[in-house]
Amino acid sequence: MTTEQIAQRLADYCRKGQFEEAQKELYADDVVSVEPYATPDFSKEEKGLQNIIEKGRRFESMIEEMHEMTVKDPIVTGNVIALVMGMDLTMKGKGRAKWEELCVYTVKDGKIVSEHFFM
Repeated sequence: MTTEQIAQRLADYCRKGQFEEAQKELYADDVVSVEPYATPDFSKEEKGLQNIIEKGRRFESMIEEMHEMTVKDPIVTGNVIALVMGMDLTMKGKGRAKWEELCVYTVKDGKIVSEHFFM
């Protein structure tokens, strides 16, 4: 798959909230994920596909209700994909919040090898 094809598949999965499916299909086994900062629930950096899938499951378990998710069309340059993602959600015990983040992915040999989130 080309980087453009991966970008479109990724955006489609994200729009449906199918993050784990996207990871299983599009991510390399040795993928690296970098969050904007460490929290009590998440480290700043996670390595390996299975660890990133588990991180996603932990995040989903913290959501009481997802009110809206938006994913803008991807921007691709060379082997880099950028997506702007917005979430309107209610976190368990923390109330409702609106988040917007820039998600940047690097592709190598037809797989996503890194994801980096900026808020």
